[in-house]
Amino acid sequence: MARIEIYTTPYCPYCHAAKALLMEKGQKFTEITVEDPALRARMTERANGRRTVPQIFIDTAHIGGYDDLAALDMTGALDPLLAS
Repeated sequence: MARIEIYTTPYCPYCHAAKALLMEKGQKFTEITVEDPALRARMTERANGRRTVPQIFIDTAHIGGYDDLAALDMTGALDPLLAS
């Protein structure tokens, strides 16, 4: 099973949608809430300057936000990443 990290904020609807999609697929993930400026800075660094949430990482790959995750799912490219 892949190692998934998702940077979120509690009030973000896209964060909730990304987590719901991953849970529907039976995936466990580590959620990192970025209300702390140091954690947001770490996320921004890892996400090549992207400051919006969610930011999703599967193993060492930066997936991006919810729209990116959903696009991978629609094309069938998400499942192979999750199976790694």
